Amino acid sequence: MDGNTDFSGVSDECTAEYILSNVAEVVERILTFVPTKSLLQIACVCRLWMNCARRVLRVQQKLTWVSASGPSNYDGHALCHSLAEEVKNVYLLPKTVLVMVDSETFSGQDSCYKQKKARKTHHSPDSVEELNRLFPNGCDIMAIATPGVVLTPSGSHSGPPKEFQEGEAGYAIMFPRMEGVDIRPFHFCKRTISESHLEEAGLVNNPDLRVVLLFGYEAYKPGAARFLNQVLEPLARSKALIAGGHVENVFSPERECCGRGSYGVVGLALSGPRIQGASVLLEQDVSSPKAAEATIRRLKAANLPERNTLGFMFACVGRGHNYYNNQRNVEADTFRTVFPNIPLFGFFGNGEIGCDRIVKEDYTLCDTDTDSLQHGYTTVMTLVHLG
Repeated sequence: MDGNTDFSGVSDECTAEYILSNVAEVVERILTFVPTKSLLQIACVCRLWMNCARRVLRVQQKLTWVSASGPSNYDGHALCHSLAEEVKNVYLLPKTVLVMVDSETFSGQDSCYKQKKARKTHHSPDSVEELNRLFPNGCDIMAIATPGVVLTPSGSHSGPPKEFQEGEAGYAIMFPRMEGVDIRPFHFCKRTISESHLEEAGLVNNPDLRVVLLFGYEAYKPGAARFLNQVLEPLARSKALIAGGHVENVFSPERECCGRGSYGVVGLALSGPRIQGASVLLEQDVSSPKAAEATIRRLKAANLPERNTLGFMFACVGRGHNYYNNQRNVEADTFRTVFPNIPLFGFFGNGEIGCDRIVKEDYTLCDTDTDSLQHGYTTVMTLVHLG
């Protein structure tokens, strides 16, 4: 804006109109206070606003999430309703979304387990379409149903995480496009597993691979264990952190390559120099709050920054309050005691994948065989820092 511009005798409305039509610095500052969904609409007004909106979107790289629990008073899962209400108010453009919901009330499109309780369930076709409509075209959505859910309430990194071993619960973590971070979703079944597909997903021959979140489904089927080893063997030889477990159902992305009831794995491959990670395994003999805290505190040795860091808890369905003399929320509460400013997410599943591992710029790790990555009656507690 020309410092000699004279606005004397000009109405305030005209002055504001001139500034909003010509002064990019002012427009850009204002747009930082506008949620992304409205920002995309504003970008259509004029070229100046479009360019300012693009610059704002490029710097909006803070992770966010929406979570929900308790019976929904609306049609559909409680998480779907919360997302419909809250996603329009987020300040980022999602590139990848990780969704976890309880399998008790959400019936996925290829669920091998039928609902055993005579209660209302939220069936997949409508719910999956609803999820897809909530996010931009081109956004990668990975949606999974599990026996139980671990989540941090929406709105606060320091909110107390909760373990839900029963009842309606779910969360959606939204990852924006981030500089120095490459997040690639992958899905393999027996028809698509190959060296070339593993390489395309960034799981092999990728020196920048840092973290793999991996989830197997239909793991009890004949041949599933051998198939999972095909994925885990090259990862065990890598220096990446591997964490996850066996889930009940995957309902997004659609599984067009294999039929109903087929086994497979899905996950996220995180690559890039800015990514750091650490994980510890709470073994079967960790069955008291004191022992759980001692194990989780070992994550402190990684010295990861708390900003832009997520915690993941992948636990066996046999743990939780059943493992701690009916004390509820033991492991989630312990995580918050040790890491009060890091949000925690995860699930209770049918087997755990992971080990003790630290991934940093100067890390040195030994090879890990596939047997030491798979567990039962344990919890894999993980930190992932995204720079």
